[in-house]
Amino acid sequence: MSQSEHSKPLDRITPTTPTTPTPAELYRHGLQLLLDKNMDAWVALCDDHAVFEFPFAPDGYPKRLEGRAAIAAYLQDYPDHIDLQAFPHLEIHGTDSPDTIVVEMRATGRFVATGAPYEMSYIAVVTVVGGCITHYRDYWNPLAIPASMSEAKSPLTQAP
Repeated sequence: MSQSEHSKPLDRITPTTPTTPTPAELYRHGLQLLLDKNMDAWVALCDDHAVFEFPFAPDGYPKRLEGRAAIAAYLQDYPDHIDLQAFPHLEIHGTDSPDTIVVEMRATGRFVATGAPYEMSYIAVVTVVGGCITHYRDYWNPLAIPASMSEAKSPLTQAP
């Protein structure tokens, strides 16, 4: 994998080996699953004991999720609240560890409850071992969530 992949289109997984995609390939596939609103398939990319961390999560949002079941509960209603439509900016950077990537991206779409535009920039540090996400640290910007989201976010605020 190159040190940085700029604005490469989202494709289905095209693994470098028949069985195990690279972390970048798995991540790109996961983004397509999010656009397809296939949360079950996205969660299936995670290890049973995966850990997700959200260091900048505001009060009412979970700061840590442990295990695939907790991740599934957190994401199950996501498409009912945010209609993701595109990832117009995506850069995936390799690290000294072949299992870990750093992702810079911007997501766009709309808030389902209000129809208002959704735009969020993210930086994520993602570790993939054996073809499964084992650790995901997501630095999303809580200041980008509008006040109008308060009624619609209630299922997203309950940490399992």
